[in-house]
Amino acid sequence: MVTEEHFRDMALGFAGAVQGSHFDVTDFRVRGRIFATLRIRDGRAMVKLSPDQQRLLMETCPGMLEPIPGSWGLRGSTRVALDRVDEQTLRRAMTMAWRSAAPESLR
Repeated sequence: MVTEEHFRDMALGFAGAVQGSHFDVTDFRVRGRIFATLRIRDGRAMVKLSPDQQRLLMETCPGMLEPIPGSWGLRGSTRVALDRVDEQTLRRAMTMAWRSAAPESLR
């Protein structure tokens, strides 16, 4: 299990990561590009992966991650089950998301 606070701390631990918000969601960006979100109201978390990365993590870490319903999920937006995900799996997923969003100079 990962707490919302731990999710936030992990996201902000990446180079260039900043916390922002849109609507009722806390987002984590690098150079203006979102790589993860957290909705505190209901404890939902999301990492933005490629569809291939999403498939890989869902196969290797069953029950911890799932596509966001609809077209966002088809493009790689992936819900993180904070009550089931372990720290290692979350770090792996968040690293993939951050690397996809970060410019080469920060990677």
